[in-house]
Amino acid sequence: MIQLQSYASDPADSRGRLHDEKRDVTRGPRDDFQRDRDRIIHSISFRRLRHKTQVFVAPDGDHYRVRLTHSLEVAQIGRTMARALGLNEDLTEALCLAHDIGHPPFGHAGEDALQEALAEFGGFDHNAQTIRTLSMLETPYPRWDGLNLTWEMLEGLAKHNGPVVKPTWALAEANDAMDLDLHSWPSLEAQVAAIADDIAYDNHDIDDGMRAGLLTLDQLLELPFIAERWQVICDRFADVSQERLLPELIRDQIGLMVNDVLETTRANVEGLSVQSSHDVRQADQMIGGFSDAMAEKERALKGFMYENLYHHPKQMAAAEEGKMMVADLVRAYREQPELMPASWASALPEEEPERIRHIADFLAGMTDRYARDRHQEIFGEPHRRK
Repeated sequence: MIQLQSYASDPADSRGRLHDEKRDVTRGPRDDFQRDRDRIIHSISFRRLRHKTQVFVAPDGDHYRVRLTHSLEVAQIGRTMARALGLNEDLTEALCLAHDIGHPPFGHAGEDALQEALAEFGGFDHNAQTIRTLSMLETPYPRWDGLNLTWEMLEGLAKHNGPVVKPTWALAEANDAMDLDLHSWPSLEAQVAAIADDIAYDNHDIDDGMRAGLLTLDQLLELPFIAERWQVICDRFADVSQERLLPELIRDQIGLMVNDVLETTRANVEGLSVQSSHDVRQADQMIGGFSDAMAEKERALKGFMYENLYHHPKQMAAAEEGKMMVADLVRAYREQPELMPASWASALPEEEPERIRHIADFLAGMTDRYARDRHQEIFGEPHRRK
């Protein structure tokens, strides 16, 4: 068994769940964070991630990443760092696996459409929608709505990027139900999960972008720190064709980032004299993260990816189409709620803002494929521009 550091999250000291549960020994000898992780994996919303956009909208190629495979890759990186730092691996993994559950179809394009539709009713935020989905919309238990996750799990999802000064309506609603101390920093497990997400998509999106032909190696080598690492790899494998070396570049980049996080986090723990999880939450800074030098490189890489991949004309056209479909579906369900499945239509509130938020809940849970099918079913063609 891995020895936890004193500043790690201990399931024995959990602040508990919203609904008290009597431990059922027939369901195995698992602690509370292991149960959280397993509840995520067995949830319907987690399964739907296999058909939700990561970079490419409803990708035709079998080798491109989707939200599900991305979440698994984040979890692998997160567990590696958690183990090296003596943190709770199960809580870290659960946070990594759950972090994208609130994303609507078509990625950020779908989120933009829902944000516009709910603009006068508090807006839409995928991070808060993750908590709303797991706390309210999933209904696998007979006596309460939601997965009844631990306080530490919900806290980590709510503020993995740091304290929340102005929570959205959905996050405020979750906080009212179970005070998540939004003003403080999250656990170190949540901080590691957040940086694992950055490391995963920073590097794996390069792989998908080059596979799709939207990025080239020459473009990538315009970044000095990438060019430097590429030269090291080419020297290391001088007898191997360059076509075989891109995966090695991705692995090296991930390794460099992970090692930087480990070194920086350990230095921060020592420098701040962190002795407990309470100390982590009361620190006046993020403890788990990149060094200043690596953070600068990572920002440059993100900027490059936005300019050359995320904002590529083909990507922008696909995103615009996805946004249009979600906006069309919002209007259709507002005007004809009977178009929704009977279980959703029958539960539709009469008054705003609950009414439009209910419609958004339905839409946010859709996969790319399901949204396309419903759009074609209602409008008679897969996409329609007004």
